[in-house]
Amino acid sequence: MNKTELADTTKDPNLLDELSRDEDFYVRLYVARNLNTKPETLDVLSRDEDYDIRCYVAENSNTKPETLDILSQDEDYYVRRWVADNPNTKPETLKYLSRDEEYWVRYHVARNLNTKPETLDVLSRDGDWYVRYWVASNLNTKPETLDVLSRDKNSDIRRCVAENPNTKPKTLDVLSRDEDFNVRYRVAENPNTKSETLDTLSQDEDAYVRYCVAENPNCSERAYKYIMGLELIESLSKVTT
Repeated sequence: MNKTELADTTKDPNLLDELSRDEDFYVRLYVARNLNTKPETLDVLSRDEDYDIRCYVAENSNTKPETLDILSQDEDYYVRRWVADNPNTKPETLKYLSRDEEYWVRYHVARNLNTKPETLDVLSRDGDWYVRYWVASNLNTKPETLDVLSRDKNSDIRRCVAENPNTKPKTLDVLSRDEDFNVRYRVAENPNTKSETLDTLSQDEDAYVRYCVAENPNCSERAYKYIMGLELIESLSKVTT
């Protein structure tokens, strides 16, 4: 087995530390991506002259928050993108990266579960729709931020708001009248949706929306009976035609 294969497969942290100082680029690369590499070894590799190696350090789940903080200022945005995605990255580092000029970095900040609600609120006004999309999907996003995003012109973002468990019943009620049925059926699925809103959606023109209403634990008995009766009528109609 050559050193490159060894760096890729070994589980020995001490051997990986030794290999991290190898002059061969590929050996160091595989050490950087190996999940058995010690945080101290990754810290040394974070200063490697090759950005590919720094990328793998930024991605590695063993990399310490302090090392990631330094890499957040890396000149290469691929490195910063992996820092923004790493679950070990501190909220303060993510806040710094939320102002990155590269949208790819910002959208990974928006999807990171360590990102604070205040940072997500700022990102909710980002000019790039994909950043706003991930803000709308993030479980840390505040109800007030989701309410603003519920009026976004992009229907994909409104869909994410409709299925977010933090979305308020009042916001869901407004979204229940959305022109996109993909938004409405997510409202119908959301456990925060009030029975009054579900009553209205029980008469939706789309069958799948009505089905989701019937499956929601907040669905009233009246709405459930209406949906079942309507489905029966439609079934009989198909049989007789």
